[in-house]
Amino acid sequence: MSNILETPFAGLIFKNPVMPASGTFGFGKEYQDFYDLNQLGGFCTKGLTLLPQSGNTGTRLWETPAGMMNSIGLENPGVDAFIQNEWPRLSELDTNIIVNVGGKDEESYLEAIRKLNAIDIDMIELNISCPNVKAGGMAYGTSAEKAAEITGKVVDLSIHPVVVKLTPNVLDIAGIAKACEDAGAQGISLINTIQAMAVDYKKKRNVFDNGYAGLSGPAVKPIALRMTHQVIQAVKIPVMAMGGITTWEDALEFLMIGARLVQIGTANFIDPMRPIQVIEGLEKYCESEGIESINKIRGLLL
Repeated sequence: MSNILETPFAGLIFKNPVMPASGTFGFGKEYQDFYDLNQLGGFCTKGLTLLPQSGNTGTRLWETPAGMMNSIGLENPGVDAFIQNEWPRLSELDTNIIVNVGGKDEESYLEAIRKLNAIDIDMIELNISCPNVKAGGMAYGTSAEKAAEITGKVVDLSIHPVVVKLTPNVLDIAGIAKACEDAGAQGISLINTIQAMAVDYKKKRNVFDNGYAGLSGPAVKPIALRMTHQVIQAVKIPVMAMGGITTWEDALEFLMIGARLVQIGTANFIDPMRPIQVIEGLEKYCESEGIESINKIRGLLL
């Protein structure tokens, strides 16, 4: 790959603006048989919590028109197991590794960050869609005040750049992004999945044990595009976008409204080669348009 796609973000250089999204790529093992992971601009790990979690019971995945729903429940091996079993392999890759971190309360977030300070990852993606068990289960990311509070404490503790991942299930996503910026976040990522519901009429029951689940895939792209545009206009820090990005044309649209990086999620399940296809498509587009750097077209529609 040429450096036509090279992209700066929060003090780091990404060889291209394309990466798989958290929760759709595991820790990369399942995809390394398909292509060289070093071709990626970076990738976000499966969401980690301080302690291992077994995830939700019952149905976890459900296909919808132009999308899918998931109720995984942050199943993961925990931070210690990640550092011991996954990091040695990932540390050998020549691409940026972003670790997605969730928590059930302030203490569990901060202890996870302390442990991750011991390894040379490139960035933290702080998942504030997690329910705060000490605040009645309300997600940190649904309140600007709570989002700013946890962001500030994580930023103060982390030795790595912190990007905050926002939930779309709010009334004022731009206001929450601004609160995170004011609290010291070095970047914003959005959108997480949209809360949704499915009914199995044959079994006459709700599909998911938890009642609701997260909707992703091409169906959510117009919403993600709108919310990303709103956030980019509200903050000065860089933004990485996700939500229904399936093709290089989709990625280009998000770049044109000002996104610095893009993440590919559900499309990884449709075709594991999709991130590479998007990278190649963006490069060919720039070459055909005589564009020397992808940064020249970023924010054309702001």
